[in-house]
Amino acid sequence: MDLDRLDLHPRIIAAVKKAKLRSVKEVLHLSGPDLQRLTRLSSPDVRLLLRAAASLLQGHGVCTALHLLRQEGLFPEQHQRLSLGCPVLDALLRGGLPLDGVTELAGRSSAGKTQLALQLCLAVQLPQRHGGLGAGAVYVCTEDAFPSRRLQQLIAQQQRLRADVPADVISKIKFGHQIFIEHAADVDTLLHCVSEKVSVLLARGMARLVVVDSVAAPFRCEFDGAALALRAQRLLALGAELRRLSCAFRSPVLCINQVTEAMEEQDSVAGLPGMSPALGITWANQLLVRLLADRQRPEEAALGPPGRTLRVVFAPHLPPSSCSYAITAEGVRGTPGTLCG
Repeated sequence: MDLDRLDLHPRIIAAVKKAKLRSVKEVLHLSGPDLQRLTRLSSPDVRLLLRAAASLLQGHGVCTALHLLRQEGLFPEQHQRLSLGCPVLDALLRGGLPLDGVTELAGRSSAGKTQLALQLCLAVQLPQRHGGLGAGAVYVCTEDAFPSRRLQQLIAQQQRLRADVPADVISKIKFGHQIFIEHAADVDTLLHCVSEKVSVLLARGMARLVVVDSVAAPFRCEFDGAALALRAQRLLALGAELRRLSCAFRSPVLCINQVTEAMEEQDSVAGLPGMSPALGITWANQLLVRLLADRQRPEEAALGPPGRTLRVVFAPHLPPSSCSYAITAEGVRGTPGTLCG
């Protein structure tokens, strides 16, 4: 949106243009101190600038939910999704991951959670017309080393997995150059990484997907039963920052979570009796979408190889539903004909 439409003194607008900020959205992507440093404006001037930019984008008038539903074609960005790179999985999620909010992918070990996260890191780099966002991804590792070998395998198999995308489009993308890897072994490092490093990459448009693998690891290591209140405060801080970044930059956030044994039957999730995602209700309240990936144990399978199921536990726009999937050399593929719910 044009900066000249701002109802501000020409001196302020000239300072913004001199700082090479080209639009109102670019102004709002920066914090007050960052704007002061770039534009050399005073603190009151920066507050006026931010207030005017927000008012211009907000617009005027009241719009009902029914009106938004009927006018869906006029607001395509509000209904945009990040494709998972598989038509079956996209059908389960009605197009893919929403751009505003935190999506959790919980599940047992070896269910394929990291595999799906890597697949999303590649899918986000595709152009929007092919379900991507045309930008890179930030991958924050909190426990294990980044699976770079598996990533290279997936990159080599992109043309087989994404047969719907022209080969020349895939060949032009340097997938490995647009995944930014961070390591955070403790809670303080994780919070600093998200608020300082991840925010810069999003603000510069270098990334449009954030993956935290896993969100539970640093919290389970640092806090015991006597520090539950402090843990809840840190969880709230992390959740609030992730939601803020997601909404400010319209970038999906995927948090991989572990599962724990449920103390009460009502605490367990559908499809996984006796188990529940880690971090409790405090973390669950930070989520927009909760997905559950489950792998049938070999001793539980009467015939054939262990199967895998992806379930929607809750989401404001999705009913409880599920589909089967398999992990192949090319990536994660949903099984046709298994969508139910």
